[in-house]
Amino acid sequence: MSPNHDGLPNSAEPASTNAGDTAANLLTIMRELLLEIRQSERDAPTLTLDSHIDRDLALDSLARTELLQRIERNFRVQLDEKVLLAESPRDLLELILRASGQPPEATALAPDWQAPTAQQAATVGLPDGAETLIDMLDWHVGRQPEQVAIQIYGNDDRIDTAFTYAELRQRARAVATGLRERGLQPRQTAAIMLPTGPEYFLAFFGILLAGGVPVPIYPPVRPSQIEEHLRRHARLLGNAQTMALITVPEAKLVARLLRAQVEELRHIVTVAELEREPTPWSDAPVRGPDLAFLQYTSGSTGDPKGVMLTHANLLANLRAMGSVVAAGPNDVFVSWLPLYHDMGLIGACLSSLYHGFPLVVMSPLSFLARPARWLRAIHHHHGTLSAAPNFAYELCVRAIQDHEIEGLDLSSWRMSCNGAEPVNPATIERFIARFEPYGFRPDAMAPVYGLAECSVGLTLQPPGRTPIIDRVRRGAFMAGGRAEPADANEANALLFPACGQPLPGHQLRIVDDHGRELPERQEGRLEFQGPSATAGYYRNPEATQRLFPHGDDWLDSGDRAYLANGDVYLTGRVKDLIIRGGRNIYPYELEQAVGEIPGIRKGCVAVFASADLATGSEHLVVVAETRATQPEALAKLRQQIQSVGVDLLGTPPDQVVLAPPHTVLKTSSGKIRRAAIRELFEHNALGRGGRALWLQLTRIALASGWAQTQRFWRGALERLYAAYAWTLFGLLAPAVWLGIMTLPKLKWRWALSRTATWLLAQLTGTPLTVRGLEHLPAGPCVLVANHSSFLDAYVLMATIPRRFHYVAKRELLDNRWIGPPLQRIGTLFVERFDIQRSVDEARKIAEAAHAGHSLGFFPEGTFKRMPGLLSFRMGAFLAAAQAGTPVVPVTIRGTRSMLRAGSWFPRRGRLEVRVEAPVQPDGDDWAAAVRLRDRARAVILRHCGEPDLGE
Repeated sequence: MSPNHDGLPNSAEPASTNAGDTAANLLTIMRELLLEIRQSERDAPTLTLDSHIDRDLALDSLARTELLQRIERNFRVQLDEKVLLAESPRDLLELILRASGQPPEATALAPDWQAPTAQQAATVGLPDGAETLIDMLDWHVGRQPEQVAIQIYGNDDRIDTAFTYAELRQRARAVATGLRERGLQPRQTAAIMLPTGPEYFLAFFGILLAGGVPVPIYPPVRPSQIEEHLRRHARLLGNAQTMALITVPEAKLVARLLRAQVEELRHIVTVAELEREPTPWSDAPVRGPDLAFLQYTSGSTGDPKGVMLTHANLLANLRAMGSVVAAGPNDVFVSWLPLYHDMGLIGACLSSLYHGFPLVVMSPLSFLARPARWLRAIHHHHGTLSAAPNFAYELCVRAIQDHEIEGLDLSSWRMSCNGAEPVNPATIERFIARFEPYGFRPDAMAPVYGLAECSVGLTLQPPGRTPIIDRVRRGAFMAGGRAEPADANEANALLFPACGQPLPGHQLRIVDDHGRELPERQEGRLEFQGPSATAGYYRNPEATQRLFPHGDDWLDSGDRAYLANGDVYLTGRVKDLIIRGGRNIYPYELEQAVGEIPGIRKGCVAVFASADLATGSEHLVVVAETRATQPEALAKLRQQIQSVGVDLLGTPPDQVVLAPPHTVLKTSSGKIRRAAIRELFEHNALGRGGRALWLQLTRIALASGWAQTQRFWRGALERLYAAYAWTLFGLLAPAVWLGIMTLPKLKWRWALSRTATWLLAQLTGTPLTVRGLEHLPAGPCVLVANHSSFLDAYVLMATIPRRFHYVAKRELLDNRWIGPPLQRIGTLFVERFDIQRSVDEARKIAEAAHAGHSLGFFPEGTFKRMPGLLSFRMGAFLAAAQAGTPVVPVTIRGTRSMLRAGSWFPRRGRLEVRVEAPVQPDGDDWAAAVRLRDRARAVILRHCGEPDLGE
């Protein structure tokens, strides 16, 4: 068979004489169409002759029409349009055989041929066909149920618990049963505040099996932190709209104080309380584009941001990292990393579970108390893979005594990832030198780079490569960001480790402050894109918009870096960069140098700039922890810090603050919270002791009481507002209805409708922001907008100053109060359920576009209560492509929170309409319409601040 001009295979005969060949060709055509619609091999469903075209394949009327045209071209047959009513490919096959003169009985002889799927082409032994984390777990349960998946160390340096794949799923399902009994709904969030242990894994997969979205949060480490800890978690849980918190029994009393401050939080339970004997079970409807979990960035100040990671994001990251690392069944991952952090949960746990090799886990506290335990576990279990932040390697060098590691053999350790915080070249050298006599190979040390917004990993270096350290000239780099190679004899050169290349399928680039891409060895902002990248932050459209600074697919990492020879070199965080005297100062280098001074607590130094209101300039401040208290010792330390500043920067710090231990604040992953420390410094609050536990609990209880009082008044005001809004609507609606039904001219009726909707927004005190009206073309166009509420049509009416023929569902015509006025303002109607009628009406809409009318669509066709952009139907884009008319994407934000589906209780809120630049069709066929749809949908998805729920 050879392709025709449409890229479709042509039969040599008018129709195949073999029913099996005809079936195979038919399913190939259908699969090609499904892949065009869904844009992904894994998104195209498994296809057989008995797949249901509506229920399994979700082909709408226009897709059916395209399928009919392809069938007729390929098999050179003429089919009646009743083919649109076929329910399965087998029905289509029968019609094709009849039209080609073959007996209908031939369909019974046609094998149930199945189109090739991704799973059939997968590497043997890996769940490459899995679409979700649950699919991944089930794949292993079906093939190696008794294989040990996870081994967990207890407090006595022995394995305390082990899970096989079957045991993990069985016990997680028992937890899922308890969550369902407590009302956890699909896509609803549940938080996990547990230490490393068997309960963590059961809680995580239990939430997933119940259809929920896990939200990992970290437990408090010290009693002195509990007030700030709960305050931060109240903001986090409120943003996540968490309905349940799974924690340890000891934390339940304190955790209950959160319930008064988090309105949605209804259950605070332990894993033991959740476990139930599984009842008759039905799996939750989870798909690849669904949220897998929310990874909240620890942040330094303000509200934490919840990175939305879908099952597809995570699996793409796991597959890409595994291919670079060459992960295989003979690997063993040994980890002490906390499971609430992405490097521990995704990089260690999920990666091991996906690739089917054992995971050995110990508590972070166990490692911190005795770092040798980590290396001993690698020795004992013949560990091949592990990962840790830079401080862990430094801690091993400094804290492990020779007698603790007698007989240690690290020769099995083939890759040791160093990431999650800046990598210190000196630490790399010291670790290799210290443990090379114990079998550690220099080429096992692997500086890497990743971030939660890219699931976990973005760049890796290939196994077997020794670390590459780049030496650059300090003056050129600090003055202009040029990473000029330094001579070997330059004593003050800056050292940056190579962090590898982007994962397969991912890209990164370095840009200046205006978004222009920079050449190699020029420092700038690091941006990235790829299948592991998040769609944004949960319920935080402002932060999401900042994540996509150029309005395209490139995400801002927040890091500065440069590229050289294909490797990326990280230089610092954008927000931490200090510019002084025209030079760039990077806090991390000075923090590291100050931490090397005897008497200063290593890793407990913060460098930041603080505004001097008197002079209008910025001061360079160093805050360093020390246990020294004698004035002479403190004076000596200050002098040494000043000298280090001069040596590195050519200028001393303006102020040095020596503080007691636990003054320098850190995130849950151990990063310095410079902005929070600066705030304490500017309020003269550094070094103040923590409040007593009883005082913290009293303050929290008082705050909870105040929160309850505020909630009562807020509820009363919301009810008053809802009554007021409905009263206004009730007064305006009859007058507007009467005007539309009686005014003789369409433009008068349209003006009345627009004025009324605008007036309703003003009288209800609804801020209405409109951006991008200049993008509306002067001529005809097709407007497409996201759909999340009944208010969307009113909002477009109020904000778009042109008359459009909006397209609505035909069911509205059955309402005598709504249908007639909609007809009077030029609304067009489409049938959603009658396939034949739907095709006829789609033709009429296409004819209207050809005639030069401007059309308005909500291409999702419907909306749901839960946030998320649904799949787009093809009608608007086929009409635009065939008429050669530009498509104008419009993003509506705020209507869902004001009036949700299934509710008639309006709430106050802000509304925003954003008109984007027109998207021009590049053809008039189906493929051009698909491209037009995808481009328009990508624009709306980027700005709507909601997850992607498309098929």
